[in-house]
Amino acid sequence: MKLVRFGSVGAERPGVWLDGRAIDCSAFGSDWNEAFFGENGLERLARWLDDPAHRASSIPEDVRLGPAIARPSKIVCVGLNYADHARETNSKLPTEPVLFFKATSAIVGPNDDLVMPRNATKVDWEVELGVVIGKVARYVDERDALAHVAGYVLHNDYSERAFQKERGGQWVKGKSCDTFAPIGPFLAVRKLVPDPQRLALRLAVNGVVKQQSNTSEMVFGVAGLVSYISQFMTLLPGDLISTGTPAGVGLGFDPPQFLHVGDVVTLAIEGLGEQRQQVVASR
Repeated sequence: MKLVRFGSVGAERPGVWLDGRAIDCSAFGSDWNEAFFGENGLERLARWLDDPAHRASSIPEDVRLGPAIARPSKIVCVGLNYADHARETNSKLPTEPVLFFKATSAIVGPNDDLVMPRNATKVDWEVELGVVIGKVARYVDERDALAHVAGYVLHNDYSERAFQKERGGQWVKGKSCDTFAPIGPFLAVRKLVPDPQRLALRLAVNGVVKQQSNTSEMVFGVAGLVSYISQFMTLLPGDLISTGTPAGVGLGFDPPQFLHVGDVVTLAIEGLGEQRQQVVASR
């Protein structure tokens, strides 16, 4: 089962992709949010879908796809989690996960435009595996960590490097601009991704491949990250962990390469679908 959300911005409705069909789940009575994940929503939804009548309403083919999950309580991001990415940015390989936050107001649909922030000069791309929490995680042991995962999503962790690195303070200001967190096209439930450490990642700009790697190259794996983060904060159902990006970001090229209005970014993770964003001028 793959969870989707569809419709106009701010008015998305819940749906699923199941057995080759796109099913409107508006009548189920819940969005894909904290309450849904925290109250055994996936099991309740599966039972609801067992009724053939509930599969009758289809999602229109030409409809906009929204972010695959409703706005979570937080987005926890992991920096420098691929050794080759640490090297290309001249950063020391971390001995513990590097954590930072991304504002949830940055979340958009997988194919929505990337809006260039005002005064931006160094907008960069980062294909990442996103992990969606399925139940409260607090002081979780690594061996039990994946049981707290609802599923996985594709995330493009856009960054404005000048805001991030040249304006003082922490990274969050370079990570949180509007439209900087496309999520989707769907959330693949955990059983559809039996090994999150064996997924191919790929990103291209204007058809030219920039990033190509595999989640097996992570410094800290998914289970370790869920456990580690839960030692410092409570992870709530629906929360998103973005697990880091491999080499090939614009900052890592010599000279650096950054995005401009009119550029098109496409990205994919094995089993988690594809995204496409076009860069447009600031509003």
